[in-house]
Amino acid sequence: MSYKSRLKEIKAFVFDVDGVFTDGSVYLMPDKSMCRVMNVLDGYAVVKAIKENYKICVITGGDDPMVRNRINYLGITDYYAKISDKLEKFEEFKKKYDLKNEDILTMGDDLPDIEMMLVSGISACPENSVPEVKQISNYISPIQGGKGAVRDVIEQVMKVQGKWILDHTKSV
Repeated sequence: MSYKSRLKEIKAFVFDVDGVFTDGSVYLMPDKSMCRVMNVLDGYAVVKAIKENYKICVITGGDDPMVRNRINYLGITDYYAKISDKLEKFEEFKKKYDLKNEDILTMGDDLPDIEMMLVSGISACPENSVPEVKQISNYISPIQGGKGAVRDVIEQVMKVQGKWILDHTKSV
């Protein structure tokens, strides 16, 4: 079955943070804190998907309070931080919502994401992912992480399913 035809089956998304929601950069601040940048295009797509009842999960090895705030602000309630075994949390998320592997599109960019990507219905990655992740991905977004790659896959799924309909009377 082709990548595009499998988009019709997607009910949920699992995303990594660094390199997917961000470009992977960490800015070192004078006060010794670190900060990351996220793209509002990704945020808009996440909010739109949640309003259409897609389940969205974020599984990350990091634990930045500002990332947690942004994820919560977008309405994502399934957020797992400081995770070394991402597949375990992927399975927990799947069980929580009674999902099958083929119901889930997972987007990662680096080696810790590969196990959960391999069991997903669709594995996707941003353009600037490591070669090993690109090799196992069903779809490589032409967009880099932190620049709209999350929106790319969400929008594709919603368009195929007829749910990416613009309603200019509603604000997001």
